[in-house]
Amino acid sequence: MSWPAVALLGPTAAGKTALAFALADRYPVHLISVDATLVYRGLAIGAAQPTAAELAAYPHELIDIRDPADPYSAADFLADARAAMARAREARRIPLLVGGTMLYFRALQDGLAELPEARPAFRAALEDRLATEGLSALIETLQAQDPEAARRVDLKNPRRVLRALEIMDASGERASVLWDRPTARPLEEDGFSLQCFGLWPEDRAALHARIETRFDAMIGAGWLEEVAALRARDDLSPALPALRAVGYPQWFAHFDGTLSFEEARAAGLAATRQLARRQLTWLRGWEGLQRLPLGPDFALPSVSSLAKAFPCP
Repeated sequence: MSWPAVALLGPTAAGKTALAFALADRYPVHLISVDATLVYRGLAIGAAQPTAAELAAYPHELIDIRDPADPYSAADFLADARAAMARAREARRIPLLVGGTMLYFRALQDGLAELPEARPAFRAALEDRLATEGLSALIETLQAQDPEAARRVDLKNPRRVLRALEIMDASGERASVLWDRPTARPLEEDGFSLQCFGLWPEDRAALHARIETRFDAMIGAGWLEEVAALRARDDLSPALPALRAVGYPQWFAHFDGTLSFEEARAAGLAATRQLARRQLTWLRGWEGLQRLPLGPDFALPSVSSLAKAFPCP
C-alpha cells in the first residue's frame, strides 16, 4: 500500500506558508521545503523564510542546510527530499512538500535526467567567452544549437545558459532532449502516492500588490543589511546560484553603484513578478494539479476542503 504525500505549489507571495501552517494544525504532517533559495543560510529575509518562532512551532526540513558558497542542485534536492519523506513515513506522518521551485517538484514527481559533467577545458572556454563577448553571444549559440533549451532556460541567468551548452558538448545531444529523458526512479517506486495542489490567484493585479507589499516589508526587516553581509564575504561570487535569487542581483548592483535604491527596488519587483509569471506558466500545464483558486482578497482555501488528501496513515 502506498503512503500519502501532498505537494502544495503556487507562485511567490500567494500564501503557501500560511496554508501549510493551517494544515499542520489539523493533520499529522511533516513539512518539507521545496525552495531553491531557502536551502541556503544567510538569505532568510530575501527568501521570505518563516520566522524563528514559526520554524520552532512548525519545523521544516531543507531550510538553512547549505552555505551559499556551495551550490545546491536539483539532484541534491531529490536525494534530500526522498530521505525526508522516508523519515516522515517512519514517524507515521504525511510528507507535506511546500514551495515554489517548480523544477524541484517536477524532479520529485517525474524523476531527474542524468546529466554529464562538463569538460573542464570547455567550461573554461565558455567562461572566457562570457567575459569577453558577453552573455548575448552565448545565448545566440544556444538558440542556434538547441532552440527548445533556449526557450526553457532563464536566459538572464548565465549559469543556466552555460550549463545547457556544457551538457551538449559533453553528451553530443541537445540539452532539451536529455532533460526530457528521466532516469531517476519515479516517486511511486519509493512507495508514495503524491497529490499536487496549486494556489491559483485569479487576480494578477492583486498578486502583484501582495508582491510589492512583501518586498517592501523585507526591506524594512533588514534585507539590505543581509545583502551587505553576503557582499562582504570574499568567497561569494554574484554568479553563484544563491545570489542569483530574485532581488539579490539588483541589490548587489545598488551596492556597486550601478543602480540607485529606487532603480534596484523597481528592478527587483519586476524580477519577482516575472518569477511569479514563470511559476504560473509551470502550473498551467501541470498534469493532475488540483487548483485552489484565490480571489482578490486572497482568502485561503478552507483546510477541510483538502481533507481527502490527508487520510490518517
